[in-house]
Amino acid sequence: MKQATDFQEESLDLYQLVQPLSADALEQATGFKSWTIETIIRHLTYWNRMAFWALAEPEQLTAALEPMMAGLQAGKTLPQLEGESIALRGRALVDAWYASCQETTAVFQQADPSARCAWVGPSMSARSCITARQMETWAHGQAIYDGLGRDRVNTDRLLNVVVLGVNTYDWSFNVRGQEAPAPKPFLSLTAPSGEVWSFGDPQSDNCIAGPAEAFGQVVTQTRHVADTPLRVIGEPAERWMANAQCFAGGPATPPAPGTRRKVGLTN
Repeated sequence: MKQATDFQEESLDLYQLVQPLSADALEQATGFKSWTIETIIRHLTYWNRMAFWALAEPEQLTAALEPMMAGLQAGKTLPQLEGESIALRGRALVDAWYASCQETTAVFQQADPSARCAWVGPSMSARSCITARQMETWAHGQAIYDGLGRDRVNTDRLLNVVVLGVNTYDWSFNVRGQEAPAPKPFLSLTAPSGEVWSFGDPQSDNCIAGPAEAFGQVVTQTRHVADTPLRVIGEPAERWMANAQCFAGGPATPPAPGTRRKVGLTN
């Protein structure tokens, strides 16, 4: 699956960013819920492992998720539970995370894209499962780039994140108990390569236009739409960008304007 190779390349880019960091730098907080870089890497490691098991060892996935869900219901946080499962720190954690990327890539590259993978909620296709891993790696990676004060150089593999954002239009409303407004807005997004990606029927009064990177940042909630150069016209488009959510779970409130941005760590 091309999506598996895209996930692998996304992971490699992030690995090259974090691998040289000192233990102190890994412990500094980012703009994502004040999670440290180390917390983000542990989170990615944990869910890469879950994706691997979802495809290769579903019984192991079920066994692993039971204590996770019980812990969340008991009031523990996700970082707490992931820390109980993965105790590694520093460089050892970074290396273990990258090994999980390689292991997960290998099994998904050989998979039938339509194979079903169990998950926390409904099952999904193998293609959707590995696309979600790329999306999470890209989105959480943004917090690390921002925290380090570094600019990210995107490639057209970003298309996978954009398509996931487009496909979760209804979900962004349904998760909040709302009906998605029709018609769906027209999108005209400029890819990193300069190609134009269009989605839907052209509508001058209900549309979103601008860099594909900015759209990806809004649907993954790594930026508030006001902090991007996106042009948003029409009520359905405005409502979508105000609450876009391309990931599973309960309704998540997008960041406030100016709160998730490039800042640079202190050392």
